[in-house]
Amino acid sequence: METIINSNLLGLVLLTLVAGTIAGILAGLLGVGGGIIVVPLLYYILTFLNYDQSIIMHVAVGTSLFVIVPTSIRSAMQHKKRDSFDARIFKKWFVPMVAGTIIGSIIANYASFKALTGLFASIALIVSLQMFLSSKKSNRNFKIPKFLHLIFPCLIGLISVMMGIGGGTMSVPVMNHLGVGMRKAVGTSASFGTVIAIPGTIGFIVGGMGNPLLPPFSFGYINIMAFSLIVPATLLTVQIGV
Repeated sequence: METIINSNLLGLVLLTLVAGTIAGILAGLLGVGGGIIVVPLLYYILTFLNYDQSIIMHVAVGTSLFVIVPTSIRSAMQHKKRDSFDARIFKKWFVPMVAGTIIGSIIANYASFKALTGLFASIALIVSLQMFLSSKKSNRNFKIPKFLHLIFPCLIGLISVMMGIGGGTMSVPVMNHLGVGMRKAVGTSASFGTVIAIPGTIGFIVGGMGNPLLPPFSFGYINIMAFSLIVPATLLTVQIGV
């Protein structure tokens, strides 16, 4: 029996490391934080280990956001070296994106398992279709009202933090259609990953404090053990995708 348990744990550790590797490559390649992979992986691991359904998605999302912090910082630094960063968009979007992230963190902490899971599945499907159908280049440069420069990043921050993602899957297409070149849109999105992940992580730590159903080595809704396995792999591989 002990051999079977150890075998399962070894398999889970290896699977987590593989997911971290893929997440790191995607962070550099697409300007995303890897959460689109990390969240489902952690969801299935926690389900397999029979943790209470009410905390599974919260731990998966919260831990994913924590993973995105070092990943997005590393990715942003790599992109900045290559001059793929739009400071103008970053300054315009910074405050509303932080505001959206804070609001999203509050909502997520009160949301049910079904609500968070449904949101993740729905947005992931929409984003996948969008990435499949859209062109990687846009020759259009839309002039939009100033208030939309507040709404877009606020919504991106709100939705991203509730999904445990860095926001690149949404911010890159929006910036591209606003006339920002794909290279700079991806690089700027990497910086936005940090803007989303830091306040989001804090929100999930506070929201999960004192919950008796959490897995071992948890700090709020952040699982330190999973973080420790995934982060080294992402940091080592993020530059591959840049």
